[in-house]
Amino acid sequence: MARNVEIKARVDDLGAFELKVRQLADEGPIEINQDDTFFPCPSGRLKVREFSDSAGQLIFYQRSDSSGPNESFYECVETDRPAALRQALGLAYGTAGRVIKKRRLYLIGRTRVHLDRVDSLGAFVELEVVLEDSESESDGSIVARDLLEKLEVGADDLIDVAYVDLLARNTVSANS
Repeated sequence: MARNVEIKARVDDLGAFELKVRQLADEGPIEINQDDTFFPCPSGRLKVREFSDSAGQLIFYQRSDSSGPNESFYECVETDRPAALRQALGLAYGTAGRVIKKRRLYLIGRTRVHLDRVDSLGAFVELEVVLEDSESESDGSIVARDLLEKLEVGADDLIDVAYVDLLARNTVSANS
């Protein structure tokens, strides 16, 4: 499976933050609309990501929930029928949540920098440091922490769970 080191943080002013990212970026921005539907999965997370009616991915990943850089193991399978795949998996397993976001992707070295506007949640940055087979999690964590410092992201802004979990928390809080 492919691996990366991920870290996610809340951003108060995405426009101002993007200016910092642009100064460091090698490539970007690339605009991406994503509609992710999650399914119950005891050994990790499973989702169908829809980019359009004819483009999507089935994604399985494993990652711990903590606010620091975390190693993620993942497998992506392309599909030209994401809605049909989402429907079939939903009928078979039920759904565990849905996350709709607008993403701007930048590349800084080997790090994918995602500037996300997540429906019902707000603005975030997500860093994904791509790891080579010979590299350890700590190698990627060093890169991620260095970039966090350059982008002036504070420890208080770090998020310890996936967007789907934040949405579930908000739903529970709203219903309480």
